[in-house]
Amino acid sequence: MAEVMRTASRCSDSGATVLLAGESGTGKELVAHALHRLSPRRDASLVTVNAAALPATLVEAELFGYEPGAFTGADRKGRKGKFEQAAGGTIFLDEIGDMPIEMQAKLLRVLQDRMIERVGGSQPREVDFRIVTATNRDLHDSIEQGDFRLDLYYRISPITIEVPPLRN
Repeated sequence: MAEVMRTASRCSDSGATVLLAGESGTGKELVAHALHRLSPRRDASLVTVNAAALPATLVEAELFGYEPGAFTGADRKGRKGKFEQAAGGTIFLDEIGDMPIEMQAKLLRVLQDRMIERVGGSQPREVDFRIVTATNRDLHDSIEQGDFRLDLYYRISPITIEVPPLRN
């Protein structure tokens, strides 16, 4: 764990995307918090999203927000999504390996362009954020099985930190 924290400290200033890999319960979220606290973005928000817990029907509205009246039951004022909430700060996508494949394409577009478009909206919005992701899955296996996009994997893993299991 000391080596994990040294690596996190070294890459915290870079602003590069970081993938935290390891078994459930190993402290990946604590490492994500440390990456944010040690970064120049520490005074802005750290927004945590559990990709596995988002219902497929709400993923887009949660991540990208929505315009007033975008759908039945929508807030009359609209709502910022998680990426807009993380503007200037860090967004932590936990359990990214469980994200539905159709949302992976939209996430890839956001990572490439740093632009989001709210549900029901027509104007793209530029958003400045750092992204940290985490998974307990073997993403290489998920790619081979067609459950995870290879191009997204390359976008989220320029720096990969393996968080060791607690038994070690």
